[in-house]
Amino acid sequence: MQAPENIPDHLAPAAQAALSWINNARASEYSLTGLVGVDSIETAGEPFEFGLVLCDGEICAREQIYVIPDGDAFHFDFVDESEPDIPPLLDPPVGVRREWLDKQLDKHEFVLLLYYRGLW
Repeated sequence: MQAPENIPDHLAPAAQAALSWINNARASEYSLTGLVGVDSIETAGEPFEFGLVLCDGEICAREQIYVIPDGDAFHFDFVDESEPDIPPLLDPPVGVRREWLDKQLDKHEFVLLLYYRGLW
């Protein structure tokens, strides 16, 4: 995963445009916290696909996006993956998380949760 400060210069405009597109399409206020699958993208002149790791303060999500460059603009589409490497919702729903924690605390004296860039 590429952190925002490490996004390659040739992909930064597409990443920011995709973020705006998603926020407009979903009436959300996500921030871009990383890109996934950009190591093999050498040029942004041809259509390509990448994953955006997005957070809005409440939840983090991963969206796989197909990008079609069109001059200085871009066209986007969501990509449906049968079994993505990183799940779309990076944080489970509150009820599921609480139930899991309760079960673990019944078995152990304490539980340590690590949270890093939307993954836990």
